[in-house]
Amino acid sequence: MNPILLRVFPFLGWRPTKQTLNADLIAGISVALVLIPQSMAYAQLAGLPPVYGLYASLLPVMVAALWGSSNQLATGPVAVVSLLTASALIPLAAEGSSEFIMLAIALAFIVGVIQLMLGLFKLGALVSFISHPVIVGFTNAAAIIIALSQVNKILGVPIDTSGHFMLGLWGVLMELGSVHWPTLAFGIGAIALMVAMKRFTPKIPGVLVAVVVAIVASWAIDYEQKAETSIEQIAPAEVLTLAQNIERESARLAELDDQIRRLEAELQQQEGAEAVRLRHEADQLRLEREELRPELATMRDEIRDLTLRRVPGTDDEPARFIADEHLTDAERERADRAAWRIERVGDDTVHLNGGGAVVGNVPQGLPGFSIPEISFGTFTTLLTTAFVIALVGFTEAIAIAKAMAARTGQRLDPSKELMGQGLANIAGGFTQGYPVSGSFSRSAVNLNSGAKTGLSSVFTAVIIGLALLFLTPLIYHLPQAVLAAIIMMAVAGLVNFKAIKHAWVANKHDGAAAIVTFIATLAMAPNLDYGILTGAGLAIVLYLYRTMQPRVSELARYEDGTLREAQRYGLETNEKVGMMRFDGSLYFANVPYFEDAVLDLVARHPQAKYLIVVGKGINEIDASGEEVIHQLVHRLKARGITLVFAGVKAQVMEVMQRTGLDEIIGEDNIFKSTDHAVKTISEKVGEPIK
Repeated sequence: MNPILLRVFPFLGWRPTKQTLNADLIAGISVALVLIPQSMAYAQLAGLPPVYGLYASLLPVMVAALWGSSNQLATGPVAVVSLLTASALIPLAAEGSSEFIMLAIALAFIVGVIQLMLGLFKLGALVSFISHPVIVGFTNAAAIIIALSQVNKILGVPIDTSGHFMLGLWGVLMELGSVHWPTLAFGIGAIALMVAMKRFTPKIPGVLVAVVVAIVASWAIDYEQKAETSIEQIAPAEVLTLAQNIERESARLAELDDQIRRLEAELQQQEGAEAVRLRHEADQLRLEREELRPELATMRDEIRDLTLRRVPGTDDEPARFIADEHLTDAERERADRAAWRIERVGDDTVHLNGGGAVVGNVPQGLPGFSIPEISFGTFTTLLTTAFVIALVGFTEAIAIAKAMAARTGQRLDPSKELMGQGLANIAGGFTQGYPVSGSFSRSAVNLNSGAKTGLSSVFTAVIIGLALLFLTPLIYHLPQAVLAAIIMMAVAGLVNFKAIKHAWVANKHDGAAAIVTFIATLAMAPNLDYGILTGAGLAIVLYLYRTMQPRVSELARYEDGTLREAQRYGLETNEKVGMMRFDGSLYFANVPYFEDAVLDLVARHPQAKYLIVVGKGINEIDASGEEVIHQLVHRLKARGITLVFAGVKAQVMEVMQRTGLDEIIGEDNIFKSTDHAVKTISEKVGEPIK
């Protein structure tokens, strides 16, 4: 097959057989049965309606498999990326709003473009800047945040997402007296069922069983309990006024978002005075929006705390819904036990909810194909988060792919996988998806189910498409508490404090980076990108610190004839010849340390005539390193000391020859072999070197 064609369309090299097709079909079905409920749960975690999880599980799953490198990697919505998406967008728009959805779709597209560019230019190595200890610390903190963020859905109480995550969690704890017991029962029951099935029937997807059982139970007991009534039947009037104010201010907030977006689009096409005018107008609208948001949040808090009781009417009068604290004793005796809350207010109708939250209507049909709306302002706002998601998502995906390749023997191409992930996210941007990555749990299902090629993911996407076309009405009664339970079960395996301890044991600096990332991510929630950037920055600084002060050892002859560290083994050194080993590349940041080490050795050997630097650990040398050696040669020569280099590597020797440093040192003072250098200098001083 044409190599160029194969590079552009790598899936043409799969060459499926009847045996592999059967295996891939079984694996694809198995993954889809897990992905359908998981994708809806992760969409909820990302602050999106559940259907957008299914959209992100359609074309992105297929594209990632077709253009990726791994045969078994299952791409789609994942917990960490979903949480990063929510943390980036919640400060910018209300969860689930049209503005929020538009930003999530734009974020997927930007993430995809970044990943595709990195892959095309073979820059996959950039993910190395986020070290494994940093990922470990971030993943542990993110898993805890994800689990805690679902507590309110399990309890059936509201949470304030406008401020710091921990403050919102504290608010949930303050609402414990208002726990919705049926919701708690669904959440705990789903967790118990999934745990039991994982233990006793691991081959059956417990997630799917929990979803089916929950849907049937929710429908059977009328868990949702919605009602409609006329405006006149709500008492007292203050409750209705509050609800109407919320509707009006919410509409105004949406209008402001639309106006700001239109002005930003116009601003890109204008210059000069007109651009200044538009920018000023947009700033005024943003100021109004920022003033409106806390007012609206306060009113929503007030109405969430209000519960109404249905009081049956007398004679021909209709039933009334009266605020609990305004009931008379007589009305309280006649009132139903169920507590009702106002969901929204229409022109003449009030919509109430007296049960638990369910997924509700899920749009039926495939997602539409459209170009994402990305203004310059949107791009600059989302760029930092998009870059973090691109790196974290790919780091997660390639780690999973490598783990599976170790079992299958497949050879991976990181740049190709990066392009596959990028194209998947770009496809998500065109088909109403949000950022996706490789999933460990679904990849394990894919591998264990016998997947041979990426066709298994194509089959998975086809099944998701069929579910969108025909099965979405069945999801209506699924309690949101069950989706929260699915998320909590999925992230439970991500908490691994032993990995942080292992990093500390291996290297204190790596352990410190993991711990700082963990603490920073928790402290800065919901701005999780700040946490991982803090950890990555610290890891780089600590690495530079280590390279600034590499290991330096004075050497002496051991009893078996080898050269070893004199201080560690208590060896006697030679007064006429000093020997040291420098274990690090010689570059601008550590040349002062190298110079001090050489001069310190000279100070300890005042009678020395030769100083041997064993350079086996010097892999490269820059202009600063060359200059300091140049100066040291002259300074030591003035004191009657000859500087000798032993074990010089070829690439270092090339630099010395290009710059003429070899002539300054003296070609007879540069040795490729340490033993040869020691033997030659021993003959010159007329005694064996100890």
